[in-house]
Amino acid sequence: HLPGPTVLFTAGIHGDEINGTEIVRQLIVQKINSPICGTIICIPIINMFGFVNKSREFPDGRDLNRVFPGSKNGSLASRFAYHIVKEIMPFVDFCVDFHAGGASRFNVPQIRIVAANDELKKLAQIFDAPFTLYSKNIAGSFRNSGSKMGAKMLLFEGGKSLEINTRVANEAVNGVKRLLFSLDMLSKKQTVKQQKKETIFIEKTSWGRAKCSGLLHDNNLIGTFVKKGDVIGLITDPFGKFEQKVKAPNDGYIINANLSPIVYEGDAIYHISMGH
Repeated sequence: HLPGPTVLFTAGIHGDEINGTEIVRQLIVQKINSPICGTIICIPIINMFGFVNKSREFPDGRDLNRVFPGSKNGSLASRFAYHIVKEIMPFVDFCVDFHAGGASRFNVPQIRIVAANDELKKLAQIFDAPFTLYSKNIAGSFRNSGSKMGAKMLLFEGGKSLEINTRVANEAVNGVKRLLFSLDMLSKKQTVKQQKKETIFIEKTSWGRAKCSGLLHDNNLIGTFVKKGDVIGLITDPFGKFEQKVKAPNDGYIINANLSPIVYEGDAIYHISMGH
């Protein structure tokens, strides 16, 4: 076996984000994790406790993605983070961490990277998800710890929690193949599918919030470009007496939509890119 980079694929830092687990499972089933050089590590579920209980957090309520780099004698979540950082991350050159939208919010497939990093930007262009968002590394996050240790960290967001979405999973698997192909690691038995369009980089976003409570009727415009004032949804009462149109606050792409049938005043319902 030829030497080469070590690439880590992780999912299930949040136990209810099953779509990420399905993506890593696909990488194993399709034997994408058998490279022609280097090493590929696949971890389909990191937070096994959350996964079994269909919950985001650890049993003590801690968010694993806020306790990195962890500690040897800390909370259970902190100990998990510690072992990942100490025993796996020193060997890792590249990492893609797979996530899904929390609660009932659906993310269009997107890569998240820090701004002003040419190397990460190039990797995002190669992965070529429909969108690439610039987002800061959050203190205590896996991405932040991995970056500090010198790993090139990409975070993939797609779909929503407690759901497997085949289209989103396929998008991610194809992105991984493009990435491994660029690193000369992809087996010759695999075929690489190039996207028809280049990834759209997004620097700024805003959340549209519900102006009232009620039933949310989504107009299914997620992933599309909307103009300011376009009707993107409808909030109604249950009795057929009241309707309020939900309008786009600005021109932009809808990159996340709340698919909950019931929303409350102030709830985040649409995540829209800005500055187009």
